[in-house]
Parts: sequence; C-alpha cells; structure tokens
Amino acid sequence: MTASAAGPRLVIFDLDGVVYRGSQPVPDIAATIERLERSAIGVRFATNNSTADRAAYVSRLAGMGIRTEADHIVTSTSATVAHLQLHLPAVRSVLAVGGDGMVDELRAAGFAVTPAAAAVPDDYDGGPLPARHDAVVVGLDRTLTYRRIAAAMTAVREGALLVATNADERYPTASGFLPGAGAAVAALRAATGVEPLVIGKPEPAMFTSILERAGIAPEEALIVGDNPAADIVAARRARIPSVLVLTGVADAAAAAALEGERRPDVILPSAAELPDHFGLP
Repeated sequence: MTASAAGPRLVIFDLDGVVYRGSQPVPDIAATIERLERSAIGVRFATNNSTADRAAYVSRLAGMGIRTEADHIVTSTSATVAHLQLHLPAVRSVLAVGGDGMVDELRAAGFAVTPAAAAVPDDYDGGPLPARHDAVVVGLDRTLTYRRIAAAMTAVREGALLVATNADERYPTASGFLPGAGAAVAALRAATGVEPLVIGKPEPAMFTSILERAGIAPEEALIVGDNPAADIVAARRARIPSVLVLTGVADAAAAAALEGERRPDVILPSAAELPDHFGLP
C-alpha cells in the first residue's frame, strides 16, 4: 500500500497535532487546505477528541481560516453514536464520563444521558446507583474525579456496557502533552476488569464511514495524522495510504523507528508540505 504519486482524491486530516496544537493552528495549514481544494481534492476531518460536538469544530476551524461543515467532520463521539444506533439499538440509557460536547451530542441523538458527575452524591460509598444504565460511554474528561470513576464502575458492575469513544493515551497542546481519554479508559478497565468496546482510532470505522459517504475507494484517499498508534494503525486497517506528520505525538527519531501497522507510507515535517509533496499548484 503506497500513497499515489499523482495525488489523492480525498484527504482526511486528524485535528490535534495535525491542524492545530491546542489553540494554535499549524503554520500555513489554512493555505494548505485551500490549495488542496483548488486542486479538486476533497477534505475531511476525523478526530478522536470527544470534548466538543461537530458544530463547535466548524466554528473552531473557521477561526483558523478553514471553512468546512459539520457533515465533513467525524468525531469519536459522532462515530460512537452511529455505532450504538446501528449495532446496539437496545442501548438507550447512558452514563457519560466526558465533556459537555460529548453529553450534548449523545442527547441530540436521542439517548437518555446522565453525566457521571450527577449520578451519585459527593459522599458516594459504592452502593447501587439510583438508576440502571445500558452503557457507560467514556471520552476525554478534563474534570475527571474519583467519584465519577466510582459511579461508572458501579454502572458496569450493574450490567452496563463499557464503551470508549477512543483510547488515546495523550494529546498534544501548544505547550506539551496532556492525558487523553485513554487515561480514564485505563482506570475503568482496571477498576471493572472489563475490556471496553473502543470506537475511535485505531479502529478503522471512522475512516471507512467517511469513504463510504464520499464514494471514494481506499486507495484514492489519504490519511494525515500525527499519532502512529491511532491514526496510522487505523489507516492501515482501513487500507488507506497514510502520511505521518511531526507536529504532534511523534518526532523524527520515533518516526524513523516505526514498524508494522504503525509505519506510515510517507513522513513529512508538517501537513503544510502536502501540496508540494504531490506537486500541486
């Protein structure tokens, strides 16, 4: 599997570490995306970050000079919603460990959602929850507490499925790295002894759903990511050529040592190098 020298028909960008780091856009990224679109190359976005809904990402990207629409963005929350609706229709009641954006998107899809923070009192001692839940959905939670973990643990003990929007161990910011959703997932895996159903990357569903909606074959697309364990593995499993950029999780030394599913087809310093790599005007 190799990236086409003639250039792809569709480019799927990860966000954190590829398009921006924290609140700062990667240099020249807006002009890069504009060059791709001028060359009739479609652009989509796929992020494991579950803290915001797709409308919020549209606004965030617009503030960086990148125009897109909600239907051109897949988040790990929107992918989780789609998976539950298609494959687990019996799930209606959800205990949510995650940000407000995740909770809002689950509710907008028709689920009865209880945020873990509201599920038990401050002095919760591990007893039965006030209500039973069909699933515990875990995403990035920047205000995670012991009480929230305890509530989710009890819900799983009482029969709820354990579903992770993603299992990223960390994510890049403008100043360094912060714990990802995988930190909360690991805590619940340890506390419950249950292996979660992981929806986001490195599973390929986010990418394959984008291709299906766009009517694009895997070999006609390109994944641009910064995380070998998530973006590149998911690309391999979806049989889509991939580019690893060095503006996020991986540096040059780590990238050069990658093997197996984590090895990309192309390594570039930044996503801004893409048009020149493919000889685009």
